[in-house]
Amino acid sequence: MSATKTTSACLAVLSALLTSVPAQIGKAPVAVTGKDLLAPWSLDETVLYSGATVHTVSGEVLSPGFLLAKGAKILSVSKSAPAAKADRTVDLKGLHLLPGIILPTSSLGLTEISAVRATQDTTETGAFTPDVRAWLSVNPDSELIPVTRANGITHALVLPLGGTVSGQSGVISLAGWTTEEMTVKAPVALHVFWPAMNLNVTPKELARSTKAKSPDDQSKERSRRIKELDDFFAEAHAYASARGVTPRDAKPATKVPAWEAMLPFVRDGLPLIVHADDVRQIKAALAWAGQRKYKIAIAGGRDAWRVADELAAKMVAVIFESTFDQPARDTDAYDAHFKGAATLHKAGVKVLFSEGPGASNATFARNTPYSAAQAVAFGLPGAEALKGLTLYPAQVLGLDGRLGSLEAGKEATFFASDGNILDLRSNVRRMWIAGREVPLDSRHTRLHEKYKNRPAPAAK
Repeated sequence: MSATKTTSACLAVLSALLTSVPAQIGKAPVAVTGKDLLAPWSLDETVLYSGATVHTVSGEVLSPGFLLAKGAKILSVSKSAPAAKADRTVDLKGLHLLPGIILPTSSLGLTEISAVRATQDTTETGAFTPDVRAWLSVNPDSELIPVTRANGITHALVLPLGGTVSGQSGVISLAGWTTEEMTVKAPVALHVFWPAMNLNVTPKELARSTKAKSPDDQSKERSRRIKELDDFFAEAHAYASARGVTPRDAKPATKVPAWEAMLPFVRDGLPLIVHADDVRQIKAALAWAGQRKYKIAIAGGRDAWRVADELAAKMVAVIFESTFDQPARDTDAYDAHFKGAATLHKAGVKVLFSEGPGASNATFARNTPYSAAQAVAFGLPGAEALKGLTLYPAQVLGLDGRLGSLEAGKEATFFASDGNILDLRSNVRRMWIAGREVPLDSRHTRLHEKYKNRPAPAAK
C-alpha cells in the first residue's frame, strides 16, 4: 500500500472512531426500545408536543413552540398552546424539535458487510440498466438503518450503482417491517453516471507502458461514451414517440423493459440525477441537459463550486458529497471543499448534503449532519445548512408537500435533540416517523450496554 493510501486509511479509521459513537452512549436511556418499533397507535389520537425550540425550517424558529399532531399529520405549529384539546401531551422542554433529515443519495439497505459478498446488492452489471429499481432490494433488517436513524435521519433515497445509466431510485422511510411498508415514493429519479473526463495517465506512464492510452485516445474514448449516452436517450425518445402514436385498434407492439422504464423520464418529466465530480463532467452534463431540456440535479459535485454561477443560472441543485474530501488538486486550498457549499449558496444554488452512495458511504451516512455543520463553520448560514438536510432534499425529490419542514398539513415526522443538530455535541433524544415514535437503540448502543457492564478483571 502506498504512503498516500496508508494515510487515507488511517484518517478514515480515525474519523470512524471520532464520529461513530452513537448519540445515546453515556446519556440517559432512550424513550423507546426495539420492541416498540411500529407499535400500533390510534389515528384518532391528538398529541401536543410542547415546550421545545421548534425549528420549522421553512419559517421562523419558535422558542418555545407547540406542535399539534393527529395520527400521522401535523395540525398546527404555533408559539402558544393551541386551543384544541389534546388527548396526550409530550413535554419536550429544553429540547430542539426538527423535521426528519433526508439523505438525497445513499445505499442504505443494499449493503451490510463489505467483505461478505452475499450482503452486497448495490451494483448491477451492464452500462445501461434503466429498469433496475433499487428500492425493491432494500433489506429492512439492515443494522445500518437504526445506526443512521439514531442521528436524526428519517428518510433516504436509495439508488443503484453500476454503468452509465444505473437505474431508478426510490425514497424509503427508515422504519418499517417490509420493503413495501418502507417505500415512500418510487420511482423518484433516473441516475446517470457521467463518463470520466480527466486525463488519467502521465507522460512518464505513457512512455513506460505499452497499454497506456495516449491523451488523444482517451479523448476519443470519452467522446464515444458520451455519444453512446446521448444515443441511448435518443432511442428512448423514439420508443416513447412510437408508443404514443400507436392506433388504439392496432396490435400492441412488443414492450421492451428497458425502454418502458425510460418512459417516466423522457415522456413524463421525472428528474435525472447526474453523478459528476470533475468540473469538465459538470459542464458537459449541464450542456447536454440544456440541449435535451431535462430537469437534472448534480450529485457528488466536488468541483461544483467552480461553476456555481452557471449552476445557479440554470437552477440546478447540487447534492454535495465532498465536504470532507481531500482537495482534488495541489493548487486548491486546504478548505476548498469546506467552503464549497458556502460558495454555491452565495451564487444562488440549492445545496443538499449527503455522504453519497456505495458500501463504505452507507456506514458513514449517519455523519451527514456533520458535513452540514462543517460547511457552517466555513461560511454557510445555519438556516441554509438545515434546509440542505431537510427541505431542499424534500423539494428535489418531490416530497416537499409531505416532508422537509414542520408545517400544518405535513407528515408528523420529526426528532427531538438536546441541542442544535449542527452542534456536534448535540444528541438525538426521541424520534417520530409518520406520528409513531421509533427507537433510537442500535447495534452500537447494544454493544455499549454489553461491554459497559463487563466484570472487572480478577485480582492477581
